[in-house]
Amino acid sequence: MAYTDIDNPEEYFNTKLYTGNGSNGHSITGVGFAPNWVWIKNRSTGSNRLFDSVRGVNKIFTSDNTSASDGNYSSTLTAFGSNGFTLANDSDGFNVNLNSNSYASWNWAAGTSFSNNAGANGASLASTGSVNTTAGFSIVSWTSPNSNANTIAHGLGSVPEMIIMKKRGATGGWVVYHQAMGNTHGMFLSTANAKEDNAGFFNDTSPTSAVFTTGSDGGLINNTMIAYCFAGKQSYSKFGSYIGNGNADGPFVYLGFKPAFVLVKLASGADDWQILDNKRNPINIMDKYLRPNNNGAKVTNAVVDFLSNGFKLRSSAGSWNPNGGSFIFMAFAENPFVTSTGNNSIPSPAK
Repeated sequence: MAYTDIDNPEEYFNTKLYTGNGSNGHSITGVGFAPNWVWIKNRSTGSNRLFDSVRGVNKIFTSDNTSASDGNYSSTLTAFGSNGFTLANDSDGFNVNLNSNSYASWNWAAGTSFSNNAGANGASLASTGSVNTTAGFSIVSWTSPNSNANTIAHGLGSVPEMIIMKKRGATGGWVVYHQAMGNTHGMFLSTANAKEDNAGFFNDTSPTSAVFTTGSDGGLINNTMIAYCFAGKQSYSKFGSYIGNGNADGPFVYLGFKPAFVLVKLASGADDWQILDNKRNPINIMDKYLRPNNNGAKVTNAVVDFLSNGFKLRSSAGSWNPNGGSFIFMAFAENPFVTSTGNNSIPSPAK
């Protein structure tokens, strides 16, 4: 039986809900670790705002558009703390701390700084960043010239299974690599579009345990870049796929853990990216999803059952289970199905 290396997933990923107060110094605590990537969404209308410790405080990405990120917006996230983050008064209008508004924040830990010179470890370009090899997560920054293909060190020491990339200093789409689509296809986090066959994304080259490859696509060249890289870890994270059946008795997706967070996208057609988490939906049956590519409020037409070892679709309604639809997903654990000693952490459920 496979064991987990992470008995407490909330040391590396956690969803934290909070209420804005419109004031400087609003401290959001209870994350459980020092976050390096903080993704904030107003649970009503408002864009998805993404912050990371590599770019630094006050620098915003917005996943539902393609704008640049390296402006200094001092009324937003002003500090990454040991147990959360601090917000300012939101006077710039980025909607992360409006008074009495309800927010979801999704938080990941990286934490260890790294750098890699051009020519080292198979990389053609220099890179710097923050990495947590235990949790399989790194944030990588590099400058890409206007050329066809480059290799960039990611620091994980294992093969990344999902990579989300974005220009920092200019407009450009959010290019997504996912192992289930392979190295010939990619998608954009900022749109509802289906997967695209485009050698310009990854030069039709799969990542290795040392580097990933970028191609000639305009969103990946001639600018400073950022990438969020993920490698799956037993009983903590999984990056896979499933096929919908259009039935109320939908597919069961085995993860090896009870999920805390699931991001899903229909790869074979146009539909929104969708996020469910265990804090906004504190019972097993999840029906409230937020959309990375859309600034709208939560949608409530999904019926997804979070089980001790995966998730199951229990409706043909909504966007999670059309018949024959091919989906990719990213999932993080609330509880592993087994502990590091090999004992079941919780009983096996009926599917």
